Amino acid sequence: MKPQDQAHITRFAPSPNGRLHLGHAYSALMAQKLAGSGSFILRIEDIDLGRRRRHFIDAIYDDLAWLGLSWPTPVMIQSDRFDIYKTALNKLRDLDVVYPCWASRADIRDYINVQAGGREAWPIDPDGAAIYPGLYKDISPAKRDAMMWEGGSYAWRLDSEKAAALARVKNGSLTYFEASQQESIEIIPSLYGDVILARKDIPTSYHLSVVVDDAAQDISLVTRGMDLQGATHIHRVLQILLEYPEPDYYHHDLVREADGRRLSKRAGDIGIEYYRGQGYRPEQLIEELLPSLTL
Repeated sequence: MKPQDQAHITRFAPSPNGRLHLGHAYSALMAQKLAGSGSFILRIEDIDLGRRRRHFIDAIYDDLAWLGLSWPTPVMIQSDRFDIYKTALNKLRDLDVVYPCWASRADIRDYINVQAGGREAWPIDPDGAAIYPGLYKDISPAKRDAMMWEGGSYAWRLDSEKAAALARVKNGSLTYFEASQQESIEIIPSLYGDVILARKDIPTSYHLSVVVDDAAQDISLVTRGMDLQGATHIHRVLQILLEYPEPDYYHHDLVREADGRRLSKRAGDIGIEYYRGQGYRPEQLIEELLPSLTL
């Protein structure tokens, strides 16, 4: 049975830091299609307070409506939910699976550079970033308390090994169901290492907020690009620890440029607004530029 033959609750969750491009159109339309006879939800993920812009939120609504999409209102806005994320973080603190880390990017880089083989020999995560070397993971409770009292800038990191061990005790196994392949995938806790879940000034990160919000909105099928498939290894562990329901996942192909590069806002790739201005009709845009929007 194909995913769209069932009734799912799916969502599209863009960040308002630029105009939507064809990759976003593909992802949103795919989420709607996979909902089948269920519901398609829009969520605005704007925890990056320095980059969010109100006019981009309005543009998201306009572009998606032009594509023929509709969604329930009011729309969930993540920046309104910091207290809720803080509650989830505190639960993880109570479980003793997170710890504060004062290491800056420069600290991490300098540490790795003096290790045997340097940066070239250091393990990296699926996004190409160096795995955190655990500089503050095993400091004494007394030193940790003293540093927190001093009030410096720090982040809360997930102790991936401890979190996975506890999740396995709670759940018996660590897997997620990949609906695009119709198979269960084994979780690899070390894939990203000890990721940041929150910072001192912002009590959440993508990993924490997306898990909290998917549960709050009863998302039963998480649809997103293949570039985020690795993150599911983090999210499934968090779902178990926070006692959230388990959704299925559908990671779809990415829309790419002719040279193979995936589309991005930062690269200034052509947005949906351009095609609207060129007189494209929604069905024409899909037929000519997103012909792979089939299952």
